[in-house]
Amino acid sequence: MANLNKWGAEFLGTFWLVLGGCGSAVLAAGVAKFGIGYAGVALAFGLTVVTGAYAFGHISGAHFNPAITVGVWSAGRFPAAQVVPYIVFQVLGAIAAAAVLYVIASGAAGFDATAGFASNGFGEHSPQHYSLQAGLVCEVVLTFMFVTVILGVTSQKAPVGFAPLAIGLTLVLIHLISIPVTNTSVNPARSTGVALFQGSWAIQQLWAFWLAPLVGGALAGLVNRYLGPK
Repeated sequence: MANLNKWGAEFLGTFWLVLGGCGSAVLAAGVAKFGIGYAGVALAFGLTVVTGAYAFGHISGAHFNPAITVGVWSAGRFPAAQVVPYIVFQVLGAIAAAAVLYVIASGAAGFDATAGFASNGFGEHSPQHYSLQAGLVCEVVLTFMFVTVILGVTSQKAPVGFAPLAIGLTLVLIHLISIPVTNTSVNPARSTGVALFQGSWAIQQLWAFWLAPLVGGALAGLVNRYLGPK
């Protein structure tokens, strides 16, 4: 039962992250005169993490992201047996959120998921046409820093109760940096959910948004294991 509670929390937390973050990008970012733009989307992603972490952190640790799960495992702070189940439920939560978002967005005339649907991309599918190399470097480095912050603020020596705020603010900053480059992944589950509904180029480029965040997360865990606070 304890495992089901953890997996359910990861499902719901990832659902909320994708619905809130990608939903803001799909439904609110591009509205003429009233759209929230890059900064608004960045804030939305940060808010979902803050609220989700406070809601579910005491149950599952509030990963909501395969790169975080791999990172805390790599740091020696998470059991190997839980890595795959956590990732499975994170991806399922992301897909469920993308499905709900698709139903809502389809209610607007002219909606076309193939136009992007908040998917991550490089080259011609990067918001500002950044190359694959630029996208990979961006995703590895920013995921490395994201997981490094998470491991630091959740260590035993960190102030109690402030971790969700620090993590959420870090995710806002990450989005402010990288939305123009890749539309910001740093989360393979988030990338997968919307890519399945975009249905073409986003699926073809999805490998990059699994590879780079997982590498960045694993490296952060290794660095933390040997150099960081415990």
